[in-house]
Amino acid sequence: MSSTSPARTGSHHRFLTRLTIISTLGGLLFGYDTGVISGALLYLKDDLDLTTFSEAVVVSSLLFPGAAVGALLGGRLADRLGRRGTLLICAGLFLLGALVCALAPNVQVMVVGRIILGFGVGAAAATCPLYLAEMAPPERRGRMVTINELMIVTGQFLAFAINALLARLITDPHVWRWMLGVAMVPAVALFVGMFFLPDSPRWHAIRGRLAETLRILKLIRSPQDADSEYAEVAEHAGRDAREQKGAAIRELRAHPWMRRILWIGCGLAAVQQATGINTVNYYAPTILQSTGLAADAALVLTITVGVVAIVGTITGIVLIGFLDRRTLLITGFIGVAAGHALLALSFRLPESTFRSYLILAAMLLVVAFVQTFIGTLVWLLLSEIFPMSIRGFAMGIAVFVLWTVNAAISFAFPPLVEALGDSLTFGLFAVVNCGSLWFVIRNAPETRGRSLEELEDQFREAHGAIGSARS
Repeated sequence: MSSTSPARTGSHHRFLTRLTIISTLGGLLFGYDTGVISGALLYLKDDLDLTTFSEAVVVSSLLFPGAAVGALLGGRLADRLGRRGTLLICAGLFLLGALVCALAPNVQVMVVGRIILGFGVGAAAATCPLYLAEMAPPERRGRMVTINELMIVTGQFLAFAINALLARLITDPHVWRWMLGVAMVPAVALFVGMFFLPDSPRWHAIRGRLAETLRILKLIRSPQDADSEYAEVAEHAGRDAREQKGAAIRELRAHPWMRRILWIGCGLAAVQQATGINTVNYYAPTILQSTGLAADAALVLTITVGVVAIVGTITGIVLIGFLDRRTLLITGFIGVAAGHALLALSFRLPESTFRSYLILAAMLLVVAFVQTFIGTLVWLLLSEIFPMSIRGFAMGIAVFVLWTVNAAISFAFPPLVEALGDSLTFGLFAVVNCGSLWFVIRNAPETRGRSLEELEDQFREAHGAIGSARS
């Protein structure tokens, strides 16, 4: 028996690796579809006669109502249809949305396509981290879940690189159609790949399908680990059944500790977006062009944003294995506030090439701190902190908040710059991130090294006691 154990363990690792790559194609599409618009805007402005207002609508419609509503739907679908079934639906939405955007004859159709893409982005953002967290063993959960963030920034990097490449290869004002249409390729790969993966064992357990729970655990764990984890999952599922759990809204009404965890999750989602990272992702070429650089130079330099994001995310994934979540988050918000302050000061300088590159360096500093210390950590924490009986629903609510804040910032950014100027706008971001730092210090939980079931018990005892004392 011992002689076959290493082989069996190796097969489990390979299965988990394959599962991670396929399921995080949703993250790749998330990144590509949110990043590609930054370069496409330079051509869309003239081709579709965009005003400042319609430009903001095109960018933000993917986020709200698109991704925000998609997160709510994705959370509910993840509970009803399973994590796998929801990701299949996401793949279909990505494919349809990319096709509509690439063929859009006017702003109205473009906005419809962006909203469809947003439904896919929001649902995938709510579902994929849950799926990975529930499939991963505790010691690999941090790195498996944060691979999704790596795929998101890889998607954004590919968007920046493909934008620059297509702009050089295709001298046509309609080049933006190719930029937007490329997303159909990974959408097909996600759709096909998910047919070969099982659903989450915990999703089956909460529905009383314990035989299926054990079968899937044996696909992704050694026999001993599968039996041990099955006992823990089955015990929690049985307790939830005895307490008549299953209706998420009823559970939140009945248990103050669950409401507090949901509030913390929503707060973490909001402060992640308040970093202003997406003003860089969506408007970096526009910002650089406004400093005096040519459009093609701005597109090429924007690739460095993608490179820094990837390097930062990989560094963050490594650090997650060695440092506490709270330590990383606090470091991140200190660095982001400093980066925005540097940006605000840079725009005070007289126009020059040096000023353009200093502004780029400050943007890269913000991206580095967000991707290394904040982006990966918030998605990981959201996948970990919610109790099993409301996990999909609560994740949907938190991601709805995330995308709503993202949309509000993305929509408000062009008018804010127009009204206040670049320097005051980025100074405002610096102040907001100081407030985010205060929230994290007071509320962010530490989850490192514990199983999802252990975390649920810990939150039940700690926040349950707080809720009882307050009542």
